[in-house]
Amino acid sequence: MKLRPHHLLCTQGYSGKGYSSDFVENMTAITTHLCSDTDAAVDVVFYTDDICFKCPKMIGDNLCEHNEKVNRFDQKVCDYFGIEEGRYIYQDVVREISAQMTLFVMDDICGQCAWYSMGDCRDSILGGVTKI
Repeated sequence: MKLRPHHLLCTQGYSGKGYSSDFVENMTAITTHLCSDTDAAVDVVFYTDDICFKCPKMIGDNLCEHNEKVNRFDQKVCDYFGIEEGRYIYQDVVREISAQMTLFVMDDICGQCAWYSMGDCRDSILGGVTKI
């Protein structure tokens, strides 16, 4: 499975909402698999991934309507958590991200995301605890 760096966060905060029914169906299948298979491997990539595949904002290979913004999200995840392109065990990498995540970092990475204001991501990743 291929995931952009910032989708390592989105998959943790996903709550069944999305851009379209196709997107929600795909995202639900991906997050269900990643959360239920403790050995699930992900290839972190810096282009459109398996989540993007069903997103109506994707307008071509490696092209999103919000390309500059999603590239910035990806870069911040890499900078804060030392994520590089390559293969990871999903459960291990998200556990490490969650252990290092603070409210400041989350606000910096995700603050411009339309979904962030709903709070699901903060609650899921920070566990309801405000780590400043």
